[in-house]
Amino acid sequence: MTTVVNWQQRIGNQRDWIWRGRQIHYTYIRPHHNHQNTTPLILLHGFGASIGHWRHNLEVLGQHHTVYALDMLGFGASQKAAINYSVELWAEQVYDFWKTFIGQKVILIGNSIGSLISLVAASAHPDMVEGIVMMSLPDPTLEQEAIPVFLQPLVTGIKKIVASGLILKPIFYFVRQPNVIRRWASLAYATPAAITDELVEILASPPQDRGSARAFSALFKATIGVNFSPNVKKILPNLTIPMLLIWGKKDRFVPPALATQFARYNEKLELLYLEDVGHCPHDESPEQVNKAILDWIELTQK
Repeated sequence: MTTVVNWQQRIGNQRDWIWRGRQIHYTYIRPHHNHQNTTPLILLHGFGASIGHWRHNLEVLGQHHTVYALDMLGFGASQKAAINYSVELWAEQVYDFWKTFIGQKVILIGNSIGSLISLVAASAHPDMVEGIVMMSLPDPTLEQEAIPVFLQPLVTGIKKIVASGLILKPIFYFVRQPNVIRRWASLAYATPAAITDELVEILASPPQDRGSARAFSALFKATIGVNFSPNVKKILPNLTIPMLLIWGKKDRFVPPALATQFARYNEKLELLYLEDVGHCPHDESPEQVNKAILDWIELTQK
């Protein structure tokens, strides 16, 4: 008989930390031997996810490296603050965490917006970062560029209407329902079997927390702002550290063709496509991703 271990028991030593007066949730795992001689890793989740999304990765990576994972402010078990969110704010959260708990160079590993946070943090704080692994890297500035100039005021107006409390709050109460989250996951994942009750629990639990509706409203308003997303095309060429970009060929959220485009901006960017994988490679195909990350780290550190 196979014993299923609850995901909470597979994500390491969970702790809380106060950052700028806000409660931040994080976890860590240290290998049993020689962790002083290896580069620490920090895992950064995607939009709407949390440290639980790394449950298939933490223990495996933690056999070789000290591994940390953060719930970004507004997500997971971190405080649902109604503030002005930005990728730069989350990058500063990562940097301050690093200064507080680590203090030696790390490798940042992110999925979706977590990969964008990794990119921004590496650019802003080169003293912190030895390398980055990005999965399904978004560049929302491309969406803005794709909209004809004459239509941009209309699109902005529609977004502002949706962002009003009268409309946004009912949307939030609808999208946080487990059955709706399960349908959303079916778009993010190429493999139906990967959409388990465990995954739905991980994604559906944080939106039930106190303050979630206000935080969701603040997050949505931030994402439609023109200053929310840094320009990947401008940041990538200026980085001199090793980078690995992993992309599922069946990603329906961010076009896989972007990966080839991004790879042209920096010769240090190594690209790995995964067949039959969607937007969350680390969760949908953890065996492939864990091995790819460990192999890449070993090669870059020779």
